[in-house]
Formats: sequence, C-alpha cells, structure tokens
Amino acid sequence: MNRVYNFSAGPSVLPVSVLEKVKSEMMNYGQSGMSVMEMSHRSSVYQEIINKTEASLRDIMEIPENYKVLFLGGGASTQFAMIPMNLMKNNKIDIVNTGAWTKKAISEARRFVEVNIVASSEDENFTYIPELDNSKFSPDADYFHMATNNTIYGTRFTKIPDTKGVDIVADMSSNILSEVYDVSKFGLIFAGAQKNMGPAGVTIVIIRDDLIGHAGDGVPTMMNYKTHADKGSMFNTPPTFPIYVCGLVFEWIKSLGGVSGIQKINEEKAGILYNYLDESELFSGIVKKKDRSLMNVPFVTGDADIDAQFIKEAGKIGLINIKGHRSLGGMRASIYNAMPVDGVKTLVGFMKEFEAAR
Repeated sequence: MNRVYNFSAGPSVLPVSVLEKVKSEMMNYGQSGMSVMEMSHRSSVYQEIINKTEASLRDIMEIPENYKVLFLGGGASTQFAMIPMNLMKNNKIDIVNTGAWTKKAISEARRFVEVNIVASSEDENFTYIPELDNSKFSPDADYFHMATNNTIYGTRFTKIPDTKGVDIVADMSSNILSEVYDVSKFGLIFAGAQKNMGPAGVTIVIIRDDLIGHAGDGVPTMMNYKTHADKGSMFNTPPTFPIYVCGLVFEWIKSLGGVSGIQKINEEKAGILYNYLDESELFSGIVKKKDRSLMNVPFVTGDADIDAQFIKEAGKIGLINIKGHRSLGGMRASIYNAMPVDGVKTLVGFMKEFEAAR
C-alpha cells in the first residue's frame, strides 16, 4: 500500500526514515534480542537510549546546562495543572488567550491561582495574535503563559513578548523543533510529542533548575517536577517506546541541519501553500498574514458544501485528514516537520485542479 499524505493535526506524520528504522529494530534492538517495547526501563540498554535522546534534544535546541529535560506522561494537558502547582509563589499568573489550549490552561490554573488575562483574540475566533500592552502585565506574576503556535486556528507568535523579567512558560506542543527558539528566554517549555517529535504518549518539559523544588506539601508526588528531575525521569516507568522514537526523530532533524535547517524547509512549505491561497479566487486563508503559522494552515472556500466536496475528493487521491476543526469548519493542512515538500506541492496542485474545474 502506498503511503498517503497525512495532514492530521495530531497524532501526525512521522519521517519515513524513522519509521523504517523502527521497523528494522522492532524485534531486536541492537544486540538485546528484544524490542524496546519489552525492555526494562531500569536496564543499562534502555538507560543508554534515554540518555542519547536527551543529549540529542539538548544539542538541536541548544538547551543550557541549567535546564532539566523531563520525559513525562499525562499529555500536555496535565501540564496546565502541574505548572501552577509547582511554580506558584505569589498565586498570580498572566496569560494571553489565543485559543482552545490557552482557554484550558486558564480553566485549570484558576483552580490554584489568580489568572490575569493580559490580552485575547477570542473576539475574532482566535484568528489573530493580539498585541500585548506591557501595562497590563503583573510585575509580581509567578509566570506568563503563552502558546507559541495554535493548532486549531493556525496562528503563531513571531516574536517572544517582553515580560519585564517575569518567567515565560511556553506551550510549544504544535511547533517545537519547527523553528529556532532561544531556550534561555523561557522559564519552562512543554510539548506533547505527537505533532513534531514522535508518537503520542510522552510529554517533554524543559525547565530551568531554579524553578524546581517549590511545590507545596499538598502537591501529589507524581505532580512534582522535583520527583522526576531527581530521578532523571525514571521515578516510575516512563513512556519508553515513544521516548525511543523521539530520539530517532531528533537524529533525523540533526541530519537535516538541525532546527535551523528544518525551519528553512518549513518556511518553504508554508510559502508554497500561502502563496497559492493569496492568489486563489476559490480558497482563502482565515488568519491575518502577520500571524500565520508555519505548521497549521486553515482555509475555506466560503461554502460548506464545496468544502465537503473538496475534502472528499482530496481523500480519494491520498490527501487525508484535511478537514478543519469543528470550531472553524473548512479545511486545515497541518504541515509539520515530517510532511515532505512534495506533499504540500501535491496538495496545492490538487487545489488548482479543483478550482479550475468549477
């Protein structure tokens, strides 16, 4: 069976070379005589795998030595509660509301702390990134929460806000490793793996050392970052197989010139699709140009019946998971790191044929 072009928002496409490597090692990793899925996380063989995975991530992201890398379960959504439980001192946070995931973060954080929404784009269904007014920031906030990229709405921060010294917590679930970030500008970065790093099941947290160890006595053991930092993510059984696959993806990124190399490819892919949307008379993007995501591209025809026909016909030729999120309708092409340039070119070629036939 030929592989399709999978534009799913997540779990998403993985590099073919990584899948082939996984296939070749599925029954026997190295000389262990067993699959990674069968392997004890306490074994020296697996310790080597997780150590190499962390080292590769540190390399491609240039993570400073005073940051811990944690491999956790529970998905990125667990972090919406775990972060305030660990970082609250003054019981106040700032957040910019740019979509469904920041709304969830707000809801969870309000269980523990006062939440100050410094700006929101909900007035236009989150189709833009709001301007931030420094006067709205709280100088005594424990941290400022943001989502660098918005999977559903296709928006992206193109610059990191100046928070006047308040630590930035960034949800990078849908664009980690897609473009270069200076990790030292953040107090904590978290991301679910299932979009740009590997299979679902592992969440990566990158946290500065001095933010660890402040959880109160009432914080459950498994929700305390110190628990996992002290044990090298081995306090309990970690998501062993997803971590192994993430390590292979990190090596794949390294082979393409690191994050800066993959960013150039992502900009090329996004440019191909956005350039067509800007010239098309049938299809149009919904996001303000200055805030367009490199990873998630929602678009519409303006007619729900035509949208449905396009999605159906696209699926017949192997362009799948192109249906937009229910809150927006239309279409969405998620063009994560592993989506090849040819996949985007094939999509645009079909869009041109579909438009010409009408």
